[in-house]
Amino acid sequence: MANLCSMSSDTVPSSALPLPSHSLPLSSTTSSWSKKPKRTPLYQRSMSFDPNLLHNNGHNGYPNGTSAALRETGIIEKLLASYGFIQCSERQARLFFHCSQYNGNLQELKVGDDVEFEVSSDRRTGKPIAVKLVKIKPEILPEERITGQEVFYLTYTPDDVDGNSQLETGDKINFIIDTNKHTGAVSARNIMLLKKKQMRCQGVVCAMKEAFGFIERGDVVKEIFFHYSEFKGDLEALQPGDDVEFTIKDRNGKEVATDVRLLPQGTVIFEDISIEYFEGTVTKVIPKMPNKNQNDPLPGRIKVDFVIPKELPFGDKDTKSKVTLLEGDHVRFNISTDRRDKLERATNIEVLSDSFHYTDESREMDMLSAQRNHAIRIKKLPKGTVSFQTQSDHCFVGTIEKEATLSSPKDSSPNKGKEKDGEEGIISYEDCGIKLTIPYHTKDLDGPAPEIGDKVEFSICEVKRTGMQSAVSLKVMGRNSNAKRYLGYVATLKDNFGFIETANHDKEIFFHYSEFCGDVDSLNLGDVVEYSLSKGKGNKVSAERVNKTNAVIDSDNEIDDPVYWGKVIRPLRSVDPTQSEYQGLIEITEEEKQKTSEELSEESLEANPENPEAATDVGIEIAKPEPPPLVNMISQVFPFGIVGMANKSDCLQKGETVKFQLGVFGQNKQTMACNIEPLRRGTVECVKDQFGFINYEVGDSKKLFFHVKEVQDGIELQAGDEVEFAVILNQRTGKCSACNVWRVCEGPKAVAAPRPDRLVNRLKSITLDDASAPRLMVLRQPKGPDNTNGFGIERKIRQAGVID
Repeated sequence: MANLCSMSSDTVPSSALPLPSHSLPLSSTTSSWSKKPKRTPLYQRSMSFDPNLLHNNGHNGYPNGTSAALRETGIIEKLLASYGFIQCSERQARLFFHCSQYNGNLQELKVGDDVEFEVSSDRRTGKPIAVKLVKIKPEILPEERITGQEVFYLTYTPDDVDGNSQLETGDKINFIIDTNKHTGAVSARNIMLLKKKQMRCQGVVCAMKEAFGFIERGDVVKEIFFHYSEFKGDLEALQPGDDVEFTIKDRNGKEVATDVRLLPQGTVIFEDISIEYFEGTVTKVIPKMPNKNQNDPLPGRIKVDFVIPKELPFGDKDTKSKVTLLEGDHVRFNISTDRRDKLERATNIEVLSDSFHYTDESREMDMLSAQRNHAIRIKKLPKGTVSFQTQSDHCFVGTIEKEATLSSPKDSSPNKGKEKDGEEGIISYEDCGIKLTIPYHTKDLDGPAPEIGDKVEFSICEVKRTGMQSAVSLKVMGRNSNAKRYLGYVATLKDNFGFIETANHDKEIFFHYSEFCGDVDSLNLGDVVEYSLSKGKGNKVSAERVNKTNAVIDSDNEIDDPVYWGKVIRPLRSVDPTQSEYQGLIEITEEEKQKTSEELSEESLEANPENPEAATDVGIEIAKPEPPPLVNMISQVFPFGIVGMANKSDCLQKGETVKFQLGVFGQNKQTMACNIEPLRRGTVECVKDQFGFINYEVGDSKKLFFHVKEVQDGIELQAGDEVEFAVILNQRTGKCSACNVWRVCEGPKAVAAPRPDRLVNRLKSITLDDASAPRLMVLRQPKGPDNTNGFGIERKIRQAGVID
């Protein structure tokens, strides 16, 4: 309620101030020269005005322009050396007065004083003036004091505050209500400070809900509610455990936190923890299943043998190592003292090592596993303390006699979720001149999987319970020099790895650049390489010891002469990594299984330009050729690999049109496509701001997108230009686009369209008759500044401050 009395008068609108019942909202004077009908001055309509007080044409029979009229009251509004102005209290009028009309000590008169006077008129101007001024003594304030309440706002000034008190918003005060009898304004006087506003409190956010939360106060053991709208800061950053400060206010009879602001972490401290450790005995443990009626947050008890024995409480969060405490345990702890209510409790509780001598417990060591026996009071030991097997420090060297394999999904039991171990391998070695063998498993490999004949280094592990031995930590020291070598073609080159196409062109083998013997930069797509196979983790096959070779793989290939046209229905796996098959597929188009007679005639004409008849004869002879044997095959789809590409760097996309030949490749004599060349020519359909489209069918789209940045030599393409390009596939969107676009030839220039018939007919209908034709009349001949036709004067820059 004290808040209302600390507001300044500026906060109260003028309309809120009460006015006298007989006050009027108009001015006391009216302009005499206005064209409107002359209105009666307000002071003549005032209840206290006597018309006989004014002179009639400057003569009324009273000396000095005064009369024994009714007296009025007012307030000194302005005071100068010899005159001033009075604001009437009972009407809206402002009167002039001369200091000679004041009856009293003029030095004591000041602005704001209440005066009583009579109204007269100036002999010269006829305007009303105040005469016979008398100062009114101030009224005696009532003795009754009123305590401010939250009902309405009162204004006050610093002079109304008793003493040197500095009032602030929220201070509790009492005061006297004073009503100005002239204006009716109510204000507070003689203000006395009763109680300063409450200081800011601190706490820790302990809970957060959807739109509100709770703060654990730092001054008392109590939680206080706050709404998220009261938090001044980023609400997303506020979390339970943050330190905050706030102000407490009463709302609907309950205390709530307002103006909540974040504090640096660690500002609020609830308790002091002793540096010294104490020892005691557990007399009461925390129940595993707390009772519903249990309200004690610290149900545990520890007895301490001080000079006077004392029991300290503790809670579930006070155990240091989360060990299960039992009655009679000998423990060590710190004492925590709450700053708010001075409550002491035991914290950082840990069981002493000699506690088990008091409780007669037996301790065992084991590793956590699923078992029926119930373990309690578990203590975590350092990693590696418990082991079920021993491993020799000495390393042995042996030779692989049998390779270990991983288990396949078929070997796993349908009733059990985990897989069985794969088939174990065998290593032969010598120990003290005796030849021995030892098994090993793929899970014990420390590197790539060894092959038969490889030299390996290993340690021997023995199971304590069974005495079984096996080789662990296997490392390959040397490969078998008699290991089988394979030939293949480099199919894919990535950042630090690549793939090799096998000699049968049916699959690809992974290899890492670290396995290549030589400069990786010298490798190119299609190069013939020699390699060995090895199995790594996951039973995956990869190539190792990769060497570049000049050996010829497909020396007996049979390639037919006819050139076919086809469409790519599946690209290579290097182009589309999502497919499982390596090989690509090309389907021969029905309408272009072989070269037409016209094409062959053109080729013959190019070969014999001087003998066109021979070309014609050739054309006649091949007009109806017999189809080659491959065309009559049932399947019109043929696979291809990296070797079949005419340009190994071309990345054929699904749906592209190509020309190719057929041949027999590999040991399995498979008919495959070879000498494949994409027909990547098309005309520009349109070019927009930064992109365009080419008439080229690839995939499901008949238009191929390209960006202007892909156009070579910075040429600005136009619609109709013929271009060559490469096609790339966006793996994320699955859409193709053109790159490396070259303009082969310009398209036909756009021809201006003829005028439409409607415009031609309109021009034909126009006549040159002066009567019907529009006329142009010159009203004034154009002239320059010098009154001549045109601008003959030379224009020049004018210099500032210089007049021509």
